Amino acid sequence: MAPSTRGTSLPAWRLILPVLWFGMVAAISFIEAPLKFQAPGITIPLGLGIGRLVFFALNVAEGAILIALAAVTLWPRLAPALRASRAQIGALAAVALVYLAKILLIRPPLNARTDLVLAGADPGQSPWHYVYIAADVTTMVLLAVLVVLAARRLAPRA
Repeated sequence: MAPSTRGTSLPAWRLILPVLWFGMVAAISFIEAPLKFQAPGITIPLGLGIGRLVFFALNVAEGAILIALAAVTLWPRLAPALRASRAQIGALAAVALVYLAKILLIRPPLNARTDLVLAGADPGQSPWHYVYIAADVTTMVLLAVLVVLAARRLAPRA
């Protein structure tokens, strides 16, 4: 690889990874989750059990993408023109905080509620689903910001 192109794939990954993450959250949180309860024969306990598995897998995938995105954003040996901007680093930090809030603060009460339902109890209404939705919307907004910032850095300067 020629010295002038070394590291140019890292800025492209700063665009690809948030797009992938955005699509995963959109597909799981806003398409699969509500639709599964409309399938014939799906009971609330069965839907919640499936949802728990799917969201656990989504959160694991989000964590892996976050680690990869942090690596390509914070890579220290890039030429100054290829380094991430402060705005990119700030948006990455914000999306990381939202991710941590989802898995450390929001998922535990949701899991506890699911445990109650699966045990046959009726825990009543809970605001935690709405809090999780708000966190996912916030994640998607921050990922869109990362996509725009990465695209601007990749676009040829006029």
